[in-house]
Amino acid sequence: MEIYHKHQINMLRGKGATYADIATKLGLSENTIKSHCRRNNISTSFEVCAECGVQLVHLPHKKRKRFCSDNCRMAWWAKNPEARTRKAEYSFVCNQCQKPFTAYGNNKRKYCTTACAVAARGKVHIETMQEPHN
Repeated sequence: MEIYHKHQINMLRGKGATYADIATKLGLSENTIKSHCRRNNISTSFEVCAECGVQLVHLPHKKRKRFCSDNCRMAWWAKNPEARTRKAEYSFVCNQCQKPFTAYGNNKRKYCTTACAVAARGKVHIETMQEPHN
């Protein structure tokens, strides 16, 4: 394996790339990549930010960082939507505007937006504040 490949493997693995991604990018066998990483103790420790490449500082006994900031995290996920694994996506019909919508991670949603929720609360308060009929 060439020195160029070794450097590329170290850099890509440090950014969190998988063995398969690196193998495809460099045109090498996935097992070659795994062997090199195992022999040289290279892991997905995310030593640099996956988005901008800034050196990361890891705290002991804390989850390893992948991004240097929220801006980098959001930018990376916006560029890599295929990396998302959305398993808890639910479909609903809004109680206020009757439009269909999907929500991630919450199977008890009633409204599609905050505006619809506020509008619905406004209706309830107005109705309950009416004068009783005598």
